[in-house]
Amino acid sequence: QVQLVESGGGSVRVGGSLRLSCAASGYTYSSYSMAWFRQAPGKEREGVAHIDSDGIITYADGVNSRFTISRDNAKNTLYLQMNSLKPEAMAMYYCAADNRWWLKLNSGPYNYWGQGTTVTVSS
Repeated sequence: QVQLVESGGGSVRVGGSLRLSCAASGYTYSSYSMAWFRQAPGKEREGVAHIDSDGIITYADGVNSRFTISRDNAKNTLYLQMNSLKPEAMAMYYCAADNRWWLKLNSGPYNYWGQGTTVTVSS
């Protein structure tokens, strides 16, 4: 069955960096679009970044240039490099997969989700 397992979350100071990973299994990873979403306490889940099977990338407004999404199809792994972290980046981060590339940062219809990894940013 499809499995998505996030890792790499943790606690950092403002301005610090983290690299999240999402290990995928149970489907043809290279043919699926992948995305990162996040949900802060008391807020709705929001899209962060999306990468389709051709490597075309979409970022949410406000994260471009500080966050970098990438994928390694040989390792079936998705990454999110986060630099210059701000307190508002603190959230649970989820990776998601779907073969419908047009979903991009629309979280509702995504078929597959990981369990999430927590990012804490302190001043």
